[in-house]
Amino acid sequence: MENVKITVEREIFEKGDKSYSSYYIKGNLRGKNVKAQVIPPDFGGYKVLDIVYNGGNEAELQLTPYKFTTEDGQVLEGNTLKVVSYDEDGTVYECPVKLARGSDKSLFKMLVR
Repeated sequence: MENVKITVEREIFEKGDKSYSSYYIKGNLRGKNVKAQVIPPDFGGYKVLDIVYNGGNEAELQLTPYKFTTEDGQVLEGNTLKVVSYDEDGTVYECPVKLARGSDKSLFKMLVR
């Protein structure tokens, strides 16, 4: 998984007279095109994502692995996710995201293995 660039694509859709954005990691599994949706941790995160994307439709997904043991001895491990973009001068813009549903988590695991 190291040195693999994962892109999160933004898709704009209309609902009523307003425009909204949704965010996906796309791939192909066994000949089927799939999309795993990511969302910000709270509603205010959509404004942060607008800043990260800066009018574009793609940004980089960064994964940070974690692993810890609970007090009862259970080992929990996974990745935290964030969407990142860079200005020409190297300034970093980022927003934490999470997978939207259980099915998105399953698709994501298959896409990144």
